[in-house]
Amino acid sequence: MEDKKVTWLELFYDLLFVAAVATATHVLLHVEKGYIHPAYLLKFALIFIPIWWAWTGQTMFINRFGQDFLHQRIFMILQMLFVLIMISSLSVDFDQYYFSFLIGYIGLRALTAIQYLVMQNLENGDRKKVARFLGARFGIGAFLSFLSIFFDSWVRYAVLYAGIIVDIVLPILGHKYLVRVTTNTAHLLERFALLTLILFGESVVSILAVLQPQKGDWHSILFSIISFVLIISMWWQYFDNVEKKVNKSIQGTGQTIVYGHLFILMSLSMIAASIKLMFLHEVHYTFILYFVFGSVLLYFIATSIVFHQYRYEQHRLKIYHLGLFLGTLAAFFIINLIMIVPYIVIMGELTLFFIIYAKFTTT
Repeated sequence: MEDKKVTWLELFYDLLFVAAVATATHVLLHVEKGYIHPAYLLKFALIFIPIWWAWTGQTMFINRFGQDFLHQRIFMILQMLFVLIMISSLSVDFDQYYFSFLIGYIGLRALTAIQYLVMQNLENGDRKKVARFLGARFGIGAFLSFLSIFFDSWVRYAVLYAGIIVDIVLPILGHKYLVRVTTNTAHLLERFALLTLILFGESVVSILAVLQPQKGDWHSILFSIISFVLIISMWWQYFDNVEKKVNKSIQGTGQTIVYGHLFILMSLSMIAASIKLMFLHEVHYTFILYFVFGSVLLYFIATSIVFHQYRYEQHRLKIYHLGLFLGTLAAFFIINLIMIVPYIVIMGELTLFFIIYAKFTTT
């Protein structure tokens, strides 16, 4: 497979999404009477999914058809303008900024569709067919979302996300077409790893936000150290797998990587929010217990699925490994449910889980 390197423009493009990810994570910090209200959990998902899909759309185009041509640079720079519009419109009070958000999102998706349609005139054979298929289908999704401008109240959002869902599902339904022009697995893994690194950075920011500089505040210092070890363990497990344990020569549509990372990225935001909420003691014990363990379970399942398919045969985990990981996590959860323990103990348990997870998946 042709070697494809991540360009500096792609890295610059990623930086714009740092603010978007931070905004989505901040939604989870809205606590009412000791709970994150279900409305905020829903808003988190509704904000996060368009961010992920907008970034994914451009990344997948570059992966299959990207070359350092002048017109592709211009397209990407124009997309950055729409990214800025979309990010500036992300808010818990979505109604107030809806139209500017819609302009940003539709602009991004429309430009991606146009890029594919441009490429169909420059390609031949299967590559031409795939470019036409994706350009037309993504155009349909963007048009459906655009129709939301003619509606009010909840109907507006239903139409918007119906278009987004169509956008997301159509590549899955078109698998038989996309498999003719396989993705560059090495480039795709590198791109998602870089975005994942941004969310690990968000977790570190959460630690810095709760670290108190007062003299003798050993609880804060210890909590921060344990949190940092937890994040380092997660980082070690993820990036050692990407670097050493997966076969980057495997060819396919890359859909396991793409859709699996939606849940990896969302769970990382949830874990980052959990760190801050546990330190600040703003949520009920039972709620945070379900929330943080649910976030870790989601991360574990998503990373296991993504990496299992691409692992070298000799490095693939056995069923008893799955039992060990799930058993460890379940044991900690049940113990904490039976008797109330300090949040710093919960952080220690999760840190131990990720150390075990890293140990067995990277050696």
